Amino acid sequence: VEDQRARWERKRSRTAKELLETEHKYLEQLDLVLTYFVTILKAKGTLKPAVLETIFGPLESLYSASHILSLHLEKGNLGPGLENFCQSLDLYGHYAENLEQANKTLKEQLKKNKSFRRFKKLQETRPQFQGRELEDLLPLPLQRLHQYKHFFRDLLENTSPDTAEYQKLAKAVKSVSEVSQWVQDIFDKRENSLQLLRVQKLLKGKKTQVLTPGRWYIREGWLLVVPSKGEELKRRMFFLFSDILVAAKPCHPLHPLNSNKLSCQAVYPLRQCSVDKVFGHTRSQGGLLSLSFPHKTLLLMSSNQQEIQEWYRSLIAAVR
Repeated sequence: VEDQRARWERKRSRTAKELLETEHKYLEQLDLVLTYFVTILKAKGTLKPAVLETIFGPLESLYSASHILSLHLEKGNLGPGLENFCQSLDLYGHYAENLEQANKTLKEQLKKNKSFRRFKKLQETRPQFQGRELEDLLPLPLQRLHQYKHFFRDLLENTSPDTAEYQKLAKAVKSVSEVSQWVQDIFDKRENSLQLLRVQKLLKGKKTQVLTPGRWYIREGWLLVVPSKGEELKRRMFFLFSDILVAAKPCHPLHPLNSNKLSCQAVYPLRQCSVDKVFGHTRSQGGLLSLSFPHKTLLLMSSNQQEIQEWYRSLIAAVR
């Protein structure tokens, strides 16, 4: 038991030391942005206060919370330091919510505000920036949040459960995990919106409405449609979403406007769909799926066995 405790203590001290060292580095980087951008821009009035607020969000508050945390860590007050710091963790969620708008506003200002463009270029040539641009520094808080999750977990794993500190660390791990999940959800939703928008732009015309609230993009790919009568196999592009399956075919390559687009052939709602694998049709190479809808049965084929397996799993999950 004594040996185990000593091992825990060594690991814990190492982790606490690394947390403090990386916290100092993180504070230095935040300080660069605050000193050479936020403070000077406020004084010069190059950007309107609302624009400044949008680009940099709660960066000053994040700096202040980390500064207090580093003071606690320097004194070895790990438990109280983390407990106090966790009260500021929501700032990271708000920062993530604002980041897309921050990047958009920054781009707009660089396009139309000549004095800001010149100022930014000048600040970034300072040796302290080491060739980094403002765009490289703005995502730092979210990268740091990811690191906190691992540091806090390591500290908890190497703390004896019968100490008062253990409870505080357990709370810190729970808090940082919840905020990390909040941030991950923000990014997932954003990524999903981009995928829906991309597919909407790929489809010719506005008849097929892909951009629908609550809809999630799952996968896409070319599959062969096996016709009910003895016609030829038809190669179609399929887009699978959480509630529908869209079949499309390429527009004519010589079409003046839509040569690189797809024409929607059918939209299948997944609510009353059942999915089955059909065996014995493709001599073990690839496979065949049968999709049954109330008024239609769709046979989809691929010569790639792994691909058809993945489609099967995705379709089952979507229907479920």
